[in-house]
Parts: sequence; C-alpha cells; structure tokens
Amino acid sequence: MLREGIYLADRYEIVGKIGAGGMADVYKAKDHTLGRFVGIKVLKPEFSEDANFVIKFRTEAQSAAGLEHPNIVNIYDVGSENSVHYIVMEYVEGITLKTYIEKKGQLSFKEAVSIAIQVGRGIEAAHNKHIIHRDIKPQNIIISTEGKVKVTDFGIARAANANTINSDVMGSVHYASPEQARNGFVDGKSDIYSLGIVMYEMVTGRVPFDGESAVAVAIQHLQEEMVVPSAYAPNLPVSIEKIILKCTQKSPDRRYDSISDLLMDLKKALISPDEDFVVMVPLGQQDKTRIMKAEEVETIKQQTRNMYREELEEDEEEEEDDEEDEDEDGFLNPKMEKAVTIMGIVAAVIIVGIIIYIAGSVFGLFKFGGGRDKEENKEPETKVESDQIPEQEETEQVEMINLKGYTYEEAQDKLNTIHLGITRGGEESSEEYPQGQIISQSHEEGIMVEKNTTITVIISSGVGEFDVPDVKGKSKSEAETILKNAGLIPAFDYQHDDNIPNDQVISQSPDVGAKAKKGDTVTVMLSQGRETFQVPDVRNKPEAEAREEMMNAGIEVVSTSSDYSDDIQEGWVISQSLTPGKTVEKGTQVTLVISLGKKITTQYYSLNYNIDLPRSIPTNALRVEAKITLYKSEGDDVIGSWTAHSFPYTVSASNIENCSQGYFIIDWEWTYLDEDDAEITETDQTVLEGIGFTQN
Repeated sequence: MLREGIYLADRYEIVGKIGAGGMADVYKAKDHTLGRFVGIKVLKPEFSEDANFVIKFRTEAQSAAGLEHPNIVNIYDVGSENSVHYIVMEYVEGITLKTYIEKKGQLSFKEAVSIAIQVGRGIEAAHNKHIIHRDIKPQNIIISTEGKVKVTDFGIARAANANTINSDVMGSVHYASPEQARNGFVDGKSDIYSLGIVMYEMVTGRVPFDGESAVAVAIQHLQEEMVVPSAYAPNLPVSIEKIILKCTQKSPDRRYDSISDLLMDLKKALISPDEDFVVMVPLGQQDKTRIMKAEEVETIKQQTRNMYREELEEDEEEEEDDEEDEDEDGFLNPKMEKAVTIMGIVAAVIIVGIIIYIAGSVFGLFKFGGGRDKEENKEPETKVESDQIPEQEETEQVEMINLKGYTYEEAQDKLNTIHLGITRGGEESSEEYPQGQIISQSHEEGIMVEKNTTITVIISSGVGEFDVPDVKGKSKSEAETILKNAGLIPAFDYQHDDNIPNDQVISQSPDVGAKAKKGDTVTVMLSQGRETFQVPDVRNKPEAEAREEMMNAGIEVVSTSSDYSDDIQEGWVISQSLTPGKTVEKGTQVTLVISLGKKITTQYYSLNYNIDLPRSIPTNALRVEAKITLYKSEGDDVIGSWTAHSFPYTVSASNIENCSQGYFIIDWEWTYLDEDDAEITETDQTVLEGIGFTQN
C-alpha cells in the first residue's frame, strides 16, 4: 500500500487511497507536471512478482490507452518503479451509477435513456478499436458532478484483431451474458447484453436475476426468462421495454447487431417513446432455452469459485484492524462466518463423495479396467462364443466430425454429444469463413478419435485489415454505397454546419486510412446545413430588448429607420422586415422601424391687447410704471414681458406656438403727492385671465 505523500516517477504525488479491487488498489494523486488530479491504479504487491500478471496488467493498460472519448475514463500513462506497476488515468469526481440507483430507487425513462446513450457512446468507441469491455455494470459507470457519464475499469477488457474474445475471466455475474457464463464465444454483443441489464436495473431498481450464489444467477442467465421490466415499472414506454428485451436476448443473434444500432433506437426512443418501432428478431429453433449439461454446470461452478475467492479477499482487506476473526463476545464476524460456511459445505460434499466411493467399492458397484490379480484368481467361467464378446475397442473411439463453418459454441455442443472436448488454438484471417467461425481443426473429419480427446480449432478473425475509404464531402447515399461495398457498416449522425451543404458528409470515424475489417462500423457525421431559427416577434418592444432577442435567435439586426406613431411610444419597435414565426437560417438579416412617438403639428397664434390704468391708481399720479408678463394658459411658460409708463398700453405678441389663450400678471408702481406735498410710492398687482389669442 502506498503512503500519502509518496511520489511516483518524480511526478505523481499520492493523496490518498480511493478504492481496491482483486488485482489492484486505486489512489488519488496530484500530477505536478500538468497541475491536475489523476487516478492511479497500482498492481497489488502479491502479483508484482508474477511475470504473467505484470504482462497482463501492462497489456490491458496499453490497449485501454488507445481509447480517447468523452464517455470513457481516459488512460494517461503506464509505468513501473521499484517493483510498483501502475496505470495513470483520468480522475473523475462523482458517484457510481450503482450508488445513484440505490439513492433514487427507480430512474425515469428519459434519465435512464440519456445515461444509456452516453454509456453506449463510450462502448461504441471501444468497439471501434476492437476492444470489448466484458464487465459493463453500474459499479463501472461514473456520473460526474457535472452530470457527465463515463465508463471505467477496462481491467478485464481485451484488445482483439477481431471482436472475438475467449472469456476466461467472467465479469460480475448479475450482468454477465449467457455466453460469458458458459465460457463461450464473446464479442461486442456481450457488452450489449450487459448494458441491457443495466438499463433494466435503472428503470426498475432491481436486477432481473438474483440468487444465493453466483452459480444460481449464472444458470438463470442461461435458462430462465426474465420478468418484463414493465411489471415493476408500469409506466415504462413500450419502446424502452422492447429495447431492453432485445438487448438481453439469450441468443446473441437476436440482439442488436452492433452498439451503433442500439444507439439509434435509444435516440429515437427519446423522441417517440410510445412508438412500437423496435424490430425483434424471430425466435429460431436453435434459440429455444436449453437445459445445461452437467459439464457446463461444473464449468460455471469452477468460474464462480474463483469469483468468490476474489470477493472474500477484497472483503478481508476492507476490514478495519480492530475487526479480528472473533468479536468481543467470541463470535465469528459475518464475513468470516460466510467463508467458513462455504468451506464447510465443500468439505461435506467431499466427505460424502468419499463415503459413496468406499461403499461402492465394497459392494462391487464400481468396476475399473485394472485388477489383473483379481482376474487371475477368478474361477473359470463358461466360455462364450466369439460373436458374443463386446467390441470394447470400438466403443472407446468415435468418428471425427466436420467443425468448419461452425461457431465455437456450436462446435462445443456437437463435440460434447460424442464425448470430445474443444479448445481454441488461436485466430487467423479468412476470406472463406466469416468472423467467429471455425476454419480448421486438429483432427480431420472421418478419422477415429479416442473419447475425451480435446480437439483444437482455429477461429476466423474475418477478412484481413484494410484502409477505411474516404467519404468526406460525399452525399449520404454515396457514402453509404462506398462503405457497404467495402464491407463496412455505416452509422449516420447529424449536426449543423454553416459551410457544408445539407446531407453531405462532414467527418467520419474511424478516419480515412485507419485500419478496419469487414463488418466494422464507420460513424458518418452528416451536415444539416445552417442552423435554422424561428423569427421572434419584437414589435412594440424597446429597441435594446428587440436587438437582444433577435441576436439570441441567430438573426442579425443590420439597420433601423424611424417613423412617427400615435400608438407606439418613442424608442420602441413599430415593425420588422422578417415575418414573426418564419423559419430562417442562422445569420439572416433583419431591419427594424423605431417609433419617434406622436407627430405634433405646430399652430401659431398672435395677440394685440390694450391695458388701461386700474381705478386704484389716482389720475393725478406723478409717475406710473407697469411690468407686464404674458403666460400660456397651460403651465407657467412665459410668452413675453413688457414695461409700460403711459396708458392705455398696447401689448403685441406673435408666433405663439400651439396655445390659443393665456393670462397677464401686471405689477404696478406709482408716485403721488400727499396733503403735505410729500411724494408717496405705492404698488399693486393685477391678474388678467382668459386672454384669447388669434390664430394666424
């Protein structure tokens, strides 16, 4: 175990342990070269001295390192230092899908499909590199804090020149395909099966098959039909249920041909969930549920024993130091009790077998080929005719059959019926036999072979590799024809592009010149042309708001004009050059007409008005002065002001705008002599209202 603060390669500083598996421990570390956190998987010390484990560990890391995809936890580096073998990978902050399901119980179909699509894209990227994951389960699917879904732990994945793998390591039994449980032919369809089980668990909150032992679950995968998911999720749309059922068919031939085909149906299910569009492959005679032979059950038992052994080892490692084999009261803890129980059952079975063997030997129930001394001590028996002697030699040999053209699984069934075994001798490319079929056998058809002989077969990896053709710039139909003629399967996806015409190829994956085989899938990205938008209605809205709304819709406001409006206030939009609701391409231009408000027509008025002395001013006044101010009747706007000293005084005003009447305020000041001939000055104010003006 690595301690916190230790450096690997003078670059990766161990921060802490975050997980453990059967072969390796996982640590969080700081990459001081690039200034980021990474995950580091370190091979456990007990495996570090085993050259086979080390080679397997590094080979799998190098295979997975070729995968770069947003939905895959990427591998950055692989190395070894002082007998510490490690893989550096992307660090993802989040939770596993298993934990997410446990928290929510059941996921909505939209959320489940969205997660399945992201997982499927990661698997598709691996399959395109001829890598099968073989252990797809919710525990190996991480949902990041940003909501991104990533597939991790390609620890039991293998790179293959063809998509065929001998599944000598079985993944988690609840999600393992029937062919994995049988140790049979495994290809990308096994990942499709496992993803189907994951989707089942997302929408129902449970796995379809469960039992007290891994053997029991594996046999259910092989022999029992699952309860349809709608039994636990009554509101599940028909398309989602049929997608799950097609993924989890026991026969690989009845599942989706490829993960790309599954993704197309998942995307369609998001749009039309209640449409029954999933095409189920008809059930053939060979696809009926079959009863397993004793040899197959024994094989599965042996595989699951290995799994139990790993699980027990992991459980023991996770115990705290203070949790010893016995607790304070002297009782076994639950994990040790489980191990003791299993070992007790195995011991009991062995003891019963020995007792039966001894009893059978005593009572002569078992006879074997040996025992020469017994034959010599036997009493002479009645001689029989030669034609009554059983032909023992013939019964110990069988005639070899032709296996060419069969799959490994089919050949295994046929050989088992005549007491022969089978093993893989490797793979070779073949023009005659499709991928997965047997092309040669160690014992030719027709020869006599001893019973229990193991026949070695060579499996076809399909035709040899060739360069992926260039379909960029081609139309959809042209690209489809080119790829199909090359023996490849086109899968189409779409995105908008301002420069590439509609339905023309933008890009392809794998790219031009990459190596491929017949039957491989090439994902072709087609253009949908310029992105289109609906024209918003910005009439009777402020100009700034209208401009922003048009910009958000991908439409450019190129110019504006102005006009008067009795209904639209000043600065707001009167009209637009594009009809609201019309569909236009991104970048389309529009002009707006902005209101100047109501148009006002100016009317001009004039005034000639005589002002006389008021009665309050004596006629013999020595001096009189009047300060005259004329106002508009609406408001306090001054039209004009005058000073008069002689009366009557005529006030003249012209070009008075838009006002038909007004009022005067006159401030009077006068001087006169009193009885003593002293000068007296007085003031007064007069207001004259309702003064009418004459329109010009």
